Amino acid sequence: HVEQEIVATCAAWWVNARETKERLEQDDELMRETNEALAEAGLKYQAKQNVRHMVEVLIEDFGFDALKQHVTKPLEGIKIAGYVGCQTNRPFGIDGESYENPVYLDKFVEIMGGEAMSNFDKKVSCCGGGLAFSELEKSQALIKDILEAAYDSGADMVVTPCPVCQMNVEIYQDQINAKYNTKFKMPVVYYSTLMAVAYGKNPKQAGLDGQIIRAKQLEDLASKG
Repeated sequence: HVEQEIVATCAAWWVNARETKERLEQDDELMRETNEALAEAGLKYQAKQNVRHMVEVLIEDFGFDALKQHVTKPLEGIKIAGYVGCQTNRPFGIDGESYENPVYLDKFVEIMGGEAMSNFDKKVSCCGGGLAFSELEKSQALIKDILEAAYDSGADMVVTPCPVCQMNVEIYQDQINAKYNTKFKMPVVYYSTLMAVAYGKNPKQAGLDGQIIRAKQLEDLASKG
């Protein structure tokens, strides 16, 4: 499978894999040492695989028009803040997109029939990522800013292409509320959940039963015959 592309659904893995590939391709000594270690297991790294995020594949290979053709339950009336996060935006990003204000997630929301909150001003901010495991207070301060921006934009929910962002921004809301006396209860969904609902899947098929904060608008739409 040397010539096949590697497609990742996890932004953190995608960034790490691409950075590793780039370092190995630019450093002959590092490549030699790496392959010496791999040889102990009968393996060899040849740096031929292209590493892409699933969002890249959907947008660059299929395109927005093709994705829109499969929508059977448009997300009408649902206001959604597209939270790109930092890992799917740097250092590579999506072809042709601005690093400061990428709009592909807003376009994605719109072709699914939802209303994208273009005034959401924390779309590329960091949620803390793995910092939540070692510096929870700092991570939660970042998450608080993201949630406040989502509410200020008028959003009903947040969508993200990064599973770490989805987890962090969703699961810590109760703790943030207790600490900052806020009243956050904002659903945060992975982009494939929006696709599944818009493509006619039921709540279970769309993974809505796995939400910590219920996305009731999506549940209601997905439950319709």
